[in-house]
Amino acid sequence: MSVCFHCGLPAPGGVHRATVLGAEREFCCAGCRAVASTIAAAGLGGYYQTRTETAACAEPAVEEKRSFDGHKGEASLVLGRVRCAACLWLIEERLRRLPGVTRAAVNYATQRAQVAWDPARTGLARIVEALREVGYDAFPYDPARAAAAERRERRAEIWRLFVAAFGAMQVMMYAFPAYFGGGELSADAEQLMRWAGLLLTLPVVLISCAPFFSGALRELRLRRVGLDTPIALGLAGAFLASAWATVAGSGAVYFDSICMLAFLLLGARYLEGAARRRAGRMLDPLLRLEAPSDAIAGDIIAVAPGKTIPVDGVVVAGDSSADESLLTGESRAVRKGEGDELLAGSVNLEQPLSLRVTRTGRETRAAGIARLAERGAASRPPLVDAADRVARHLTWIIVVTALAAGAWSHSPWVAIAVLVVACPCALALAAPIVLTRASGELLAHGVLLTRARALEALARVTDVVLDKTGTLTHGEPRVTRVTAFGAMGENACLKLAGSLESSSRHPLARAFIGWRSGPIEAPRDFPGEGIEARVESRRVRIGTEAFCQALCGFPPAGAAHPNFDGSHVFLADERGWLAAFELADTLRPEAAGVVASLRRAGLTVHLASGDRREIGETLAHALWIDNCTGAMSPQDKYAYVAALQRRGGVVAMVGDGLNDAPVLARADVSFAMGAGADAAQLRADLVLLGNSLDGILAARTIAASAMRVVRQNIGWALAYNTLALPLAAFGLIGPWEAALAMGASSLTVLLNALRPLDTEPEWKASTSSSPSPSPSYS
Repeated sequence: MSVCFHCGLPAPGGVHRATVLGAEREFCCAGCRAVASTIAAAGLGGYYQTRTETAACAEPAVEEKRSFDGHKGEASLVLGRVRCAACLWLIEERLRRLPGVTRAAVNYATQRAQVAWDPARTGLARIVEALREVGYDAFPYDPARAAAAERRERRAEIWRLFVAAFGAMQVMMYAFPAYFGGGELSADAEQLMRWAGLLLTLPVVLISCAPFFSGALRELRLRRVGLDTPIALGLAGAFLASAWATVAGSGAVYFDSICMLAFLLLGARYLEGAARRRAGRMLDPLLRLEAPSDAIAGDIIAVAPGKTIPVDGVVVAGDSSADESLLTGESRAVRKGEGDELLAGSVNLEQPLSLRVTRTGRETRAAGIARLAERGAASRPPLVDAADRVARHLTWIIVVTALAAGAWSHSPWVAIAVLVVACPCALALAAPIVLTRASGELLAHGVLLTRARALEALARVTDVVLDKTGTLTHGEPRVTRVTAFGAMGENACLKLAGSLESSSRHPLARAFIGWRSGPIEAPRDFPGEGIEARVESRRVRIGTEAFCQALCGFPPAGAAHPNFDGSHVFLADERGWLAAFELADTLRPEAAGVVASLRRAGLTVHLASGDRREIGETLAHALWIDNCTGAMSPQDKYAYVAALQRRGGVVAMVGDGLNDAPVLARADVSFAMGAGADAAQLRADLVLLGNSLDGILAARTIAASAMRVVRQNIGWALAYNTLALPLAAFGLIGPWEAALAMGASSLTVLLNALRPLDTEPEWKASTSSSPSPSPSYS
């Protein structure tokens, strides 16, 4: 038995084999084969000549588990050898059909794939191997390596374009006498010109056109017909027919058309690539935030002025300000002093700071935002998926039409013109660049898009449902009054409440921070109701009146039941009622302006609150919200949104808490506050990173603008194919004109995709003026 080229372990012969560094090598597993191939592809083959011992088996290292929820492997892969949008569709289909892969989404603009898998069924090594089997490269995202790969790709594109341009110019020189010589060329001279054209066209076909042929071969191996197939058939048919005519000494040759066709096609794709890279750069700053750090939690590190903060932490010494615009969209500097939180990716501006590290690497908030941004950029609205399906069906129609037109006209050039002119490149380009630019514009306004389907739904929203605590209010409640019912004093009740609420992530629990007595046992969270635990061998509850009454068995005495104006939380044990707490919160200064703007836009605004109905109605009256429901549990909110949808409404839900996760998932489009619970953000389609409701207005405007451009592009692409296909089929367009028309169509779509998106709502109220004092609500 041979040994593994990478790690030296026994390798079963012929099971895992690949050509690495110019020779066929044996490997013990797919992981070692993938790692060795990656090392060689990166130009680091010298490692195998200079190393002093074999490497460890690659499988455990490559099987890196990355997750949002701790149960799935997840990684961002940079894709190589991608030539067009159809390649990305093939990659996505290949990934989705792999056993164990739970999610696969490919971003056209960044050419990266977001893949999630079940570690018990498959791993990253198998995923990379599957992509290599169909002719594509893939490696885990690394900013430096991705930039180097992009530079190599751009140089290769320019080289192929140069070869095609040079070949086209030279062949035209040799073809010129045949076109304009007036029949004065002798037969020998004409044959010499043909052979010269053949020799000059050969490198164009072999070098410049190689991506079309390799792409078509991949598509055929997978029994799919993509964008490369009709182009490859047209180029190959034209070249073989001209070559045969040259060898036979009779018949027409079109070497000049082949070279010019290749030049125009490659030129269109180069412009497409430039537009794609330009759109992708809008997301690059955020997607680079996962840079590793040597620090670990608990370390004290110093951050000099002007430096980017590499970890999440808490300031322990110093006084400065930080630029958090990359994370929140807020351009104003934020003051930072002792005890304040610092986020990775923000920039320290004036003075040195010392901070205690709390989270590093993939655990930082910036890394989580980057993963959500990558997921959002790789997803697509239903309209775009429908356009992709049309493009795939249209490709088959083009191939069949070309064969029929060629047979009917007895001219291969008619078939070639059909294959080229009607290639649905413009249709494939109609949406991806626009969607990536929309994601970038949203980030600039402090809104993180996590699912692109939200753009289509957001442009059609009819109803907006707003949570109260933490959404319309700041979510920073404070205890304003305590009523003790029993022998325990107010301070003792506050300390007991603080101990119970220390295990809760509900926004109202923040009101009891700083109050805590002894330890509690077996805390249990009842969503929407409260917390139960054992304290000194007795059961104690804190939460709603009904929740506490279920424990003590009787309602609070009428005289003792406080008539609070704000939110109230009750405390009780098995023996009876202990206390009631009144909590107050402040309204966000932009809330009134945002609600007014939504109403002016013709949307119906709803308030869905978990607090008493009277509290919700008071707030709704102050904000001119007509539809208000209080005392709602998470299930009630879910049912409320479902009822609006059954009546034909397209519902946007805005919330922040752990309890809002179900209703956020139910809504047609959902917003989560950036300071809210992680579960809410994972369920939401958009996250308001800056914690400002103004982001809702900007998001709706950008979504409407982006989807309008997408529909324009799809409409133009379909109209162009509807017109161009019959013209080519009836011989009214030749191969040259076909290439020019196809390139012009793609360029039109690209230019429209790159035009500025509307980012400022026409109906937006002026919220930049000094806000009125924020009243207390809860």
